[in-house]
Amino acid sequence: MKTREKTSGWGGLSGRRTGRRATVLAGAAAAAALLGSVLIPQTASAAPGAGGGGRGGQRLPAVVDGGAWDAGHVQGMALDRKRGYMYFSFTNLLVKTDLRGNPVGSVTGFTGHLGDLDFNERDGRLYGSLEYKKAESFYIAVFDADRIDRMGIDAQTSDIVSTVYLKEVVKDYTADMDGNGVFDGDTADTRDHRYGCSGIDGVAFGPDLDGRGGSGRGGGSSAGKRDASLLTVAYGIYSDNARPDNDHQVLLQYDVRRWKKYERPLSESAPHTSGPAHTDGKFFAYTGNTTYGVQNLEYDAASHNWQLAVYEGKKPDFPNYSLFTVDGRAPAVRGPVRGQPEPEEGTLLTLARQGLYDRATGVRGWHGPGEYGLVSLGDGRYYVAESGTVEENGATKQTGRAVLHRWTGRTPNPLTPVRGAAQ
Repeated sequence: MKTREKTSGWGGLSGRRTGRRATVLAGAAAAAALLGSVLIPQTASAAPGAGGGGRGGQRLPAVVDGGAWDAGHVQGMALDRKRGYMYFSFTNLLVKTDLRGNPVGSVTGFTGHLGDLDFNERDGRLYGSLEYKKAESFYIAVFDADRIDRMGIDAQTSDIVSTVYLKEVVKDYTADMDGNGVFDGDTADTRDHRYGCSGIDGVAFGPDLDGRGGSGRGGGSSAGKRDASLLTVAYGIYSDNARPDNDHQVLLQYDVRRWKKYERPLSESAPHTSGPAHTDGKFFAYTGNTTYGVQNLEYDAASHNWQLAVYEGKKPDFPNYSLFTVDGRAPAVRGPVRGQPEPEEGTLLTLARQGLYDRATGVRGWHGPGEYGLVSLGDGRYYVAESGTVEENGATKQTGRAVLHRWTGRTPNPLTPVRGAAQ
């Protein structure tokens, strides 16, 4: 079983993560990397079964190879479909490729954890989760995507990257839940961290989750907010079977149209705290505890649903699915946030009536992929990331590739590779 490491602090490690599909995915990706140039011609054009075209008649390839890198494992992906680029997060490295898998540029110099990514078509910029647990600093990193045009751009000395501080996340992460007056830091072995918050990971743009326009307090305005594409940020959640208050996925929403006033350069030696005082919505989805929360978050315009890809949880009383679907058409409702030390109400999301159903807990979900990266094309197709390793010149490098899948809705796995994608 492949072991995954999650970086934290200013270059530290925060723990280890495992998942039952890791070995299968690692083997596939490693084989692709070892074949090297043999695979490149096959992935350079759309496979016969890829189906559908990109904008301007562009057909999308069945596979986009993200390469092999001396970095952390692949954490997320984003697609700029109009310009024809794919972005891969390798934990402490951002890689930009064209759709033939040729590297176009990279951003280096992160000692924190760069997680899930999403491309904002409205402003042409790339957004990603960036966390520094030891510094108690959690940011959205905003990349000027068009200027990522060469390899080895330094995140701190260039002005290609700006960051926005998420105060709501810091407040929950640093919460002294056991009341002893001491925050216990980056560890799951504590009652601290409200909702079990370990930081952030999944990010995605999509519509207002509450469907009612919200308060507009997160840096935007309520006028027109329902028509806005909001940035949704998912908490990381510590894996801890002993506490009852960590069984929800927590999602925050922000209207980023007025975020320019908060953006600051990334400085790891002097972390800033410039960010919105409030969110534009805070939501809870009851899934049971998962290992490090939502790894990859994605909104699908075809179904109007949200996909939450996770590393499976370990609580024996839950089904421990690896993929959850939030019903985007069901209105969010006020209700109890279960398991909290004091009675608490929150805005609750509804899991779609699809997939496997666990009668004991009422939780629905799938045993499907997506925890390394998930990109919806808005037409029932998704790029799914595969992660692996390859040995090059005596060194182990991390590989990642985007493989085109089609949503079938079948159980236990609702995603199947398109013809020509399987290697």
